[in-house]
Amino acid sequence: MAEIIGVKFKDTGKVYYFDPAGIKVAQGQPVIVETVRGLECGECAVGNKEVEDEVLVKPLKSIVRVATAEDIKNVERNKEKEKKAFAICQEKIEQFGLDMHLLDVEYTFDGSKVLFFYTAPERVDFRELVKCLASIFKVRIELRQIGVRDEAKLLGGLGICGRGFCCKEFLHDFQPVSIKMAKEQGLSLNPVKISGTCGRLMCCLKYEQASYEHLLKITPKVGAIVETADGKGEVVDTNLLTGMLKVRLDRNPDAAPGKYNRRDVKIIRDGQIRLNRDEIAALKDIE
Repeated sequence: MAEIIGVKFKDTGKVYYFDPAGIKVAQGQPVIVETVRGLECGECAVGNKEVEDEVLVKPLKSIVRVATAEDIKNVERNKEKEKKAFAICQEKIEQFGLDMHLLDVEYTFDGSKVLFFYTAPERVDFRELVKCLASIFKVRIELRQIGVRDEAKLLGGLGICGRGFCCKEFLHDFQPVSIKMAKEQGLSLNPVKISGTCGRLMCCLKYEQASYEHLLKITPKVGAIVETADGKGEVVDTNLLTGMLKVRLDRNPDAAPGKYNRRDVKIIRDGQIRLNRDEIAALKDIE
């Protein structure tokens, strides 16, 4: 067992474990910690607690101190400098005619480095821009290109459900989402309906996938051959949530399919859910 505290650096950011070094830290308190970027000010998301050694990546870095009033003032000063740096960088991007979209600016706690986050459709030669910014700010400059999912997480907004983006509101990490999930959940493979504002598959497809995987195991798929109380037939439609099936009976294939509950049929040969090549080609850009 090891004593840790959890620290996050953004409202919905990932929580990182640090060694409290004997300091008692309450949840919500700002702390100064050493990171790969140097000293940073974060918020204690998890107060002092003991966790199993197996869940830790050692060695843990120790916190430097609980943030002082002067530390908080320094963070506020950095925020003001970030606003000015954003305006200056945007002006220089237009001046150099670069095809890039500036999204955010971050000063490190000690002010030794400024990070500029941007998106771009293609690789950007920003060497002259970096030189220009370095001469203006007199600190280390880093330009970091991020993806469209990260852009959505950074900027936020409203999804088609009417709620704030999950990635902005509460998701710490992006989970893998695939076209196969949409197919298995019986959703229309219309990119407009299954992709978020970022243009990629909606993160919420992941939330119920485990339940759908369970239902798929106990429900005959379309194309399955089943035995019903009225004879053998082929499943032509399913409702995973209700468990109701539509079965075209072999003895009367031209009649309307009969309705049966999955509990009342016996699977002779199950069907399969497949993505055809055309579907894969049409949707490959939104995964």
